[in-house]
Amino acid sequence: MNLSLFTVNAFLILDSEGHRVLAKYYRPKSHPNASEANKHLNTLKDQRAFEKGLWAKTKKPGGDIILYDSQLAVYRHSLDLIFYIIGSPAENEIMLHSALTAVCEAAHLLLRNQVEKRVVLENLDLVLLCLDETIDDGIIVETDSTTIASRVSRPKADTTEIVINEQTLMSAYQTVRDKVQQKIQQL
Repeated sequence: MNLSLFTVNAFLILDSEGHRVLAKYYRPKSHPNASEANKHLNTLKDQRAFEKGLWAKTKKPGGDIILYDSQLAVYRHSLDLIFYIIGSPAENEIMLHSALTAVCEAAHLLLRNQVEKRVVLENLDLVLLCLDETIDDGIIVETDSTTIASRVSRPKADTTEIVINEQTLMSAYQTVRDKVQQKIQQL
């Protein structure tokens, strides 16, 4: 019986041609099947081969879950990208799907519904923070997209607003005029 909280083996974002946009693989040392998990997808070559094969099976929209190469893959298409969460075949598909939905919806909120390759690459910091708020070392910690987006969103540069109106402009003008008059009088 597996009493570990570890559920996610990898999170991937591939483009419409199968190229890697983002990939994060998780290998916790304390997992009961750690030695088994470390054998699979250990090298970059193995990871790329896995990603190419997975993309070939899922490149056409229509599904959302597949068992590929002894890995459970839950995926979601978004314009020219495909988001994947990879877990072991014994994991709960609904939980993996909830985590994937949370990451995708939080990305939509943060990127203002422009989740395409160019925008994701330009805002990779936000996407990675979003992923880190959802999954920590292979453990799903949050599945509410609004909570994730609020934790990740950039704070406003200045919380105090400067109100510029006619009165402040007149005050500034008078101050400048007085300073200029003082300088002229000194000469």
